[in-house]
This record gives sequence, C-alpha cells and structure tokens, in this order.
Amino acid sequence: MDLLRRRDCDPGHLIAKGTGEKLPAYARRMLFDPMGFGPSEWAVGTDGEPRAASGCRLLPRDLLKIGQLALAGGAWQGKQVVPADWVKRITTPTVKIEGPRSYGNHWYIYDNMVDGQRQYWFGGIGWGGQKLYVFPGADLVVAMTCGNYSKPGVEQNSVNIAVLNEVVFPSLG
Repeated sequence: MDLLRRRDCDPGHLIAKGTGEKLPAYARRMLFDPMGFGPSEWAVGTDGEPRAASGCRLLPRDLLKIGQLALAGGAWQGKQVVPADWVKRITTPTVKIEGPRSYGNHWYIYDNMVDGQRQYWFGGIGWGGQKLYVFPGADLVVAMTCGNYSKPGVEQNSVNIAVLNEVVFPSLG
C-alpha cells in the first residue's frame, strides 16, 4: 500500500494519469520539441514507469534551455511555454535548509551575502552530479553535468562548488 501511495504522488505518474500520455511523450510534445531539444533518456523505476524526479538525462545545451526558460519566467523565444506562476512557485522557498539554502517545489534556492556581494541563485540539483544554476541578477544560466551515478556525491560536488566559487561568483562581481 505504501508503494502505491508513493507512486500516486509521483509527478510523472500524475502527469501520465492526467494527460493519458506517458511522461516522456508528454514532455517531448509539450516542452522538448517546442524548445528544440535533442535526444533525452529516461530511467525507469522498479514499476517500469519513467522516473520524473531523477530519471531524465538531457544534453547540456538542453539543460541550459530549462534554466533559460525559468530565467525568462516560463517563456521561450517570446512564447509562454510554462506558466509564469510555476516559475514563481519553484523559486519561492517552502522548506528551509541549513545556512542560506532553501527548497521550493523541487528546485533549490540559495541566497547569501559574501564579502558584501549578494549570491543568489535557484536551480536543480540532480542525481550523479547534474547541476543547473540560474543567476537572475546576472542574466546567467550555468549547467554542469557529471554522470557519476554509482558513487556518493563528494567528488562531483567539490568540483561543482570550486567552479562556482573560483569562476562563476568572481565573474558576477
């Protein structure tokens, strides 16, 4: 029964149930094709269904497009692809995490002052070291891909943090 409840709450299952389309087909039709995405790959759970939370692999340039879409309030090339209210909801903190981090509807938010400079971003942190950072104040999107699916996150996280601290943040000042 617990497995059934978890599946019924999975966003991918809810999309498939509500649209009558498998999640990959729906994502391709509604988001990926309109935005000119290349190939995508979906991992499946033990139930054989595509995993919405951590199962989609995209080309880095397509991951950047997701960030650009969020940066533009849900619009892509002048056309509203997802509701602007959705972007507002994902970037509004709902759960406080340690330090300057919070979480809002599957997206992370970071807001901190370092040496008098505001460091603010929102984005996705995915399985295997995938990261998507959106810096609204700088009109900048950064995507990092790693593919380290079999080890805990120490290796890729230290590299990602170094890239942010040594390259991205100094260039924003």
